[in-house]
Amino acid sequence: MSEPQEKPAAASLAERLRTFLAERRESLSPLLILTHDFPDPDALASAYALQHLAQTGFGISCRIAYGGEVGRTENKAMIRLLRIPAHRLKPIWFKQHAGIALVDTQPHFENNAFPANRRATVVIDQHPSPSPAEADLVLLDSECGATSVILARALLQHGTDIPNRVATALAYGILTDTLDLYRARREDVVQTYLEILQHCDMRTLARIQNPMRSRRFFATLGKGIREASQYRRLLVTHLGLVETPDLVSQVAEFLLAYRRIAWCLVTGRYQGRLHASLRTTRTDTPAGPVLRDAFGNPKQAGGHGPIAGGSCRIGRDAEPAAWEACEQKIQAGVVKRLRIAASVDPRKPFVR
Repeated sequence: MSEPQEKPAAASLAERLRTFLAERRESLSPLLILTHDFPDPDALASAYALQHLAQTGFGISCRIAYGGEVGRTENKAMIRLLRIPAHRLKPIWFKQHAGIALVDTQPHFENNAFPANRRATVVIDQHPSPSPAEADLVLLDSECGATSVILARALLQHGTDIPNRVATALAYGILTDTLDLYRARREDVVQTYLEILQHCDMRTLARIQNPMRSRRFFATLGKGIREASQYRRLLVTHLGLVETPDLVSQVAEFLLAYRRIAWCLVTGRYQGRLHASLRTTRTDTPAGPVLRDAFGNPKQAGGHGPIAGGSCRIGRDAEPAAWEACEQKIQAGVVKRLRIAASVDPRKPFVR
């Protein structure tokens, strides 16, 4: 007789989540669901799915909140078309809610507004961390590719009808964080996506993926291309002031498609903070440690697999020299970490 196979990680975590909600339903309501600041599709979808599961499955009232703002065109379209009830965070809500769930982030990460004097109730995330998260329930799967995978599996296991708006959000969340499944490392991740896809509104998904864009978006993208410098297999571009921090990662993802590079570093200035995004096509070197070393402060940067991001405060009234010094420090740190000789002269690959 063959031994029973171990459950995939996402399925096991989903089962623990459903058990926890069932056992604590009376003490959790109302529940505040907090994403990271400037939430991306994976964070928005995870929050939306958790709200649906908690409210319809266990009678727990929920509110979705985020810090910063939703800036990327696709993310705005996602909220509008799928009617995701996500709200700008008000600090008073921390006192008004019995429980706090963090999705796609962790309490000690610097990319969220979670108060240091509060204990989290639930943490659901995909990002590895040098220190463990503190919460009543911690569900962490660093190999699932997207936090949406855990929540999608929880809804599928629950067995009730999944609204097409929630399913569409989860499908988009999985696609964006796995680069259309290219970065999916496990078979159960692909299987979860295919199962949730059956509940989706494909027309709406296509509208979210292909929104109309502003002139400023193309101006920023154009600058990123013109200003790009290549150091062997590393491409670097500094965008200066950006309309939203999301553009930094968006430009990095776009430029990574250049066939002669394996790494792409992009920075942008937004409301007194310098944001950086690092992407790679390499599978043997994760981007997170590279960017953390470049920042010099492990709390300011992090990532998972080929994706990394970070930010540091410079100051709204800082002189241009202060911004440039930080940009050059991060750039030099990445160059050194990738063992690119300091004597290598950069070239402008897109300027004739």
